Amino acid sequence: MSILAGWKCRLVMLALCAASVTAHAEDQLAKVKKAGELVVGTEMQFAPFDFLENGQQAGFNKDLFAEVGKEMGVKVRFIDLPWPSVLPGLEAGKFDMVGGPLTVTKARMERYTYTLPIADATDALLKRANDSAVKQSSDIAGKTVGAGKGSAQLDQLKAYVATLPKPPEIREYVDNNQAYADLAAGRIAAVANSMTNIAYVAKQRPETFAVVQPPFGAKVYFAYCLRKDADSKPLADAFNAALVKMHNDGRLATLQKKWFGVAMDAPTTMPAPNY
Repeated sequence: MSILAGWKCRLVMLALCAASVTAHAEDQLAKVKKAGELVVGTEMQFAPFDFLENGQQAGFNKDLFAEVGKEMGVKVRFIDLPWPSVLPGLEAGKFDMVGGPLTVTKARMERYTYTLPIADATDALLKRANDSAVKQSSDIAGKTVGAGKGSAQLDQLKAYVATLPKPPEIREYVDNNQAYADLAAGRIAAVANSMTNIAYVAKQRPETFAVVQPPFGAKVYFAYCLRKDADSKPLADAFNAALVKMHNDGRLATLQKKWFGVAMDAPTTMPAPNY
C-alpha cells in the first residue's frame, strides 16, 4: 500500500469514527432538541388526563406538557392510540415518551424509565349513584365489574377480587368510556380505575356515578415513562427538572386543582412502589 493510499484509509477511518461518536452523542434529548418537538404517545379516553372535547384534546396532560415544553424550549405533539398500543409504540420508537400516565409498579420500573410522580393513582371503584347494594369495595363479590385492558388498575383489581369469598366476573375494556357506559346502563356493577380518574368522572356526572370509599388498592402514583436505555435518561432528567421547578413554583399544584379538584401528593424523589 502506498503512503497516499495509507493516509486515505486513515482519513476514512477517522471520518467513520467521528460519525459514530456524533451518532452516539445524539441521545433522545438531543434528538428532541434538534427536532424542536417532543412526541408523546397517549390514549385520549382517560379523563381528566387526556380526553377529547368537541374533537380537540383537553385535560391535565395537555396543560402540563405545554409547561414542560416551555421549560425545555420545544413544542409538544401528541399521538392518540388505543391504550394496548401505547407501550408497544414506545418500545418500537414511534414516539419519545408515554403520557398516559402509568402507575409506578416494580415490574414496569424494570422495563421502563419513569419520570417523577405527578398524581395519586390508588385504585378504587366507581358505581352507579343509586346502587345501594355496593356500599364498600367487598360488595362487588359475585357481581360483574370492569377495568381497562392492559392497565395496572386491572392487575390490582384481579389481586383484590382473589381475596373475596366469591370473586366477581371481570370484563376488560379497551375504551374507559365504554366501561362507564356499561356501568350507567346497569350491565356491570362497578368500574375499577385510579381514584383520580373516577373522582373526575363522578364529579362530572354526580347524578349517575359515585365513588366507593375507601379505595381498595395499594398506595401508588402516576408518572410518565420513557424507554429504559441510556439514550433516554437525559430526556427523563430534563423532564424531571421541569417538574421539580413546577412543583416548587406552584404550577403543578395549580394544574392538579384545576383538573382533579384538589392538590395531590407528588414526591420530588421517586418512592419505592408498593407492588
